[in-house]
Amino acid sequence: MITLYGMPSSASMAPHILLREIGLPFDMVLLDRATAAHKAPDYLRLNPNGRVPTLVDGDLVLFEAAGICLHLADSHPAAGLAPAPGTMERAHFYQWLVFLTNTVQADMLVYFYPERHAEGAEAQASVKAMAEARLLERFTLLDHQLGDKAWFLGDRYSAVDPYLFMLARWTRFMGTPARRLPNLGPYLARVLDRPAVKAAFAAEGLGDPYY
Repeated sequence: MITLYGMPSSASMAPHILLREIGLPFDMVLLDRATAAHKAPDYLRLNPNGRVPTLVDGDLVLFEAAGICLHLADSHPAAGLAPAPGTMERAHFYQWLVFLTNTVQADMLVYFYPERHAEGAEAQASVKAMAEARLLERFTLLDHQLGDKAWFLGDRYSAVDPYLFMLARWTRFMGTPARRLPNLGPYLARVLDRPAVKAAFAAEGLGDPYY
């Protein structure tokens, strides 16, 4: 049995959606942020970073959302969540998934936790504002790259799509949320309409605004 540890609307969302897309039986353990359950000794033995998500798959214990998504796509190729290895499409799959986790998600952490980067309210507000400006640039680039394609990589849904959806959801209260961009808006609605995404939202107890 696979177990995914996460929190509602956190970085565990993309792996959660992928598990449902694949149709695997799994346990979803939602940790309580208010009690700092992700810092408890039992959890730290699984993930010494004290962050979510963590996937336990038999003897394999894996953390980092993008790493978990890659593992799920590679270990269940019949689900078709990644292009074939060695192809140009697979190279683009790697490029965009790494861009999302290494560039966009990194700026998200600066936006949501400015106190980690500056002291004092004024300096933290400046850090937050600059991160938001960078994020708008990132999502504008993603909007242009998406264009009129059905899914981010083309005609076929892949692990990149729930990852992008997860990060776009985190912009929903920003000055220019991703849903307002001309291509991303309809695209995010298509992702939300997938049964696996709806099931993940229901399991995490999430409601409107969805993104």
